[in-house]
Amino acid sequence: MMSDLLFVYGALRKGASNNWRMEGACCLGSAEVLGMLVKIDWYPGLVLKGDTRVKGEVYEVGADLLKKLDKFEGIGSQDEVEAEYHRIRIDVSLRQEPTKAWVYEWLKGIEDYEVVHSGDWLSAMESDA
Repeated sequence: MMSDLLFVYGALRKGASNNWRMEGACCLGSAEVLGMLVKIDWYPGLVLKGDTRVKGEVYEVGADLLKKLDKFEGIGSQDEVEAEYHRIRIDVSLRQEPTKAWVYEWLKGIEDYEVVHSGDWLSAMESDA
C-alpha cells in the first residue's frame, strides 16, 4: 500500500474540529514549516512565504484518505481560478529532521486576513474562545 506524508496545521490537527477526518491515518508527530498562517474563518490558511514557524503534525495517509481530504479542501473539484488551496510537496521539519510532505497551501494571499503571529492555530483558537 502506497502512503503519503501530509502536514496538517489547522482544523485537521489533533484536538481541532475536523481531526475526525484523519481517521485511519497514522500521526508521526509534531512538525513545523516556515511560512505564514492567516485566519480565514473557523479555519486557517498557510502561505509558504514568511518566516513564522507554523506548527502542526505529520500524518501518514493512504491514497483513498488523501483523495477524501483533497475533496474536503476543494482540490480538483472546481475551476483552479476559484480554488482556495492547492496541495504541494514541501520540506517540513519533523522532529528537527527535514522531511518531504504534502501540505494544503492557501492561494488567496494574506491581504484580507488576520495573521496568526504565533503560527499555532490551536493556541490562537483557544485565546479567541
